Amino acid sequence: MPDTQAILEDGKKYLIGNYARLPIVMARGEGSRLWDSDGKEYLDLFAGFGGCILGHCHPELIRAATEQAQRLWHVGNTFYTTPQIEFAEGLNRHAFAGQAFFCHSGAEANEAACKLARLRGHQDGGKKWKIISLHKSFHGRTLAMIAATGNPAYRAGFEPAVPGFIQVEGGDFAALDAAVDDETAGIIMEPIQGEGGVNQYPTDYPAKVRDLCDRRGVTLIFDEVWTGCGRTGRWFAHQHFVGSGGGGVTPDIMTLGKAVGGGLPVGVMWARPEIGKLLVPGTHGCTLGGNPICMAVARTIFEVIERDGLVARAEALGRHAVARLREETRLKAKIADLRGAGLMMGIELKSAPQAGFVERALAKGVAINLTAKQVVRLAPPINISNEDWDAGLDRVIETLVAEQ
Repeated sequence: MPDTQAILEDGKKYLIGNYARLPIVMARGEGSRLWDSDGKEYLDLFAGFGGCILGHCHPELIRAATEQAQRLWHVGNTFYTTPQIEFAEGLNRHAFAGQAFFCHSGAEANEAACKLARLRGHQDGGKKWKIISLHKSFHGRTLAMIAATGNPAYRAGFEPAVPGFIQVEGGDFAALDAAVDDETAGIIMEPIQGEGGVNQYPTDYPAKVRDLCDRRGVTLIFDEVWTGCGRTGRWFAHQHFVGSGGGGVTPDIMTLGKAVGGGLPVGVMWARPEIGKLLVPGTHGCTLGGNPICMAVARTIFEVIERDGLVARAEALGRHAVARLREETRLKAKIADLRGAGLMMGIELKSAPQAGFVERALAKGVAINLTAKQVVRLAPPINISNEDWDAGLDRVIETLVAEQ
């Protein structure tokens, strides 16, 4: 058996302490389960910040990565590669007609989206360069994306903020309408806010935002880094929205990360072709973006989700969890609200739990997350078994019941 304490000491010695790491060494994963270096088993209901959309070490993803690694490892984007094209075809089928730019993360995808919105805003002598985002949003940790993120805490110590980013209250359409001016290039919003507390908008808000962008020539960006790839019970969460004319609400640009690589570093900016064409050679790039191994895995993720009906499954499992939590009499005095869609769930508590809440859940054998001080987040693999999902919910309930 490995010396866990020695590993932890080496970790503290050699790794920068920017993460609030728990004193656990995860050694192995399979499906919705994890094992630490001491052999303790956990049900993983957070899936690596939602990244392991198909769980840990899915055999078809291992096969896709292995076969591609034996065929072509890396060549760079001066050439076409088949995995990129095949994956982009899947995005075109399940999202909207568009074209892809590939990178490593959601933050990079959001950077690309904001650059593209500015490029569009500069066409024909225009001077549109400002990007509007929403309070409680999260768009990444690069210098530009912390300026876009609607939480000043992420900018603390990194001032001055990159100029051109403005925040308004999410869901307040009058405030958004008033903020748009002749210099506004884009609006970026999460269909469901993740880090901010699994927050949702009034049902008519997305349609109003879409109509505003159309009227004012503003690029609408949906940050689906948390909500994409079937997690919310739709392929992409914006597909829940109803437009003012009764149809859907489609963005000009969509960004993906986390689940789109199944745990590998993949980011995607997906743009309508008439906008995407503005990224001509020299305007943007990413040396390792669209790496063939990562693309082969991303393509396979979409194939498995479609073949196994996992989008509908996420919706059904989410409804089941909400029903269980609402019916649990022991929690009625503790839960203020249940939010989210499908298997992106937020359990808002009436008061913030005492320090060590996540650790107490781990002691019961379940991995979860706490955000916005008092919102418990659940985001398990969307192919989690009924048995593991119910067992995990049992442990979450017991952890909540035990809170003072």
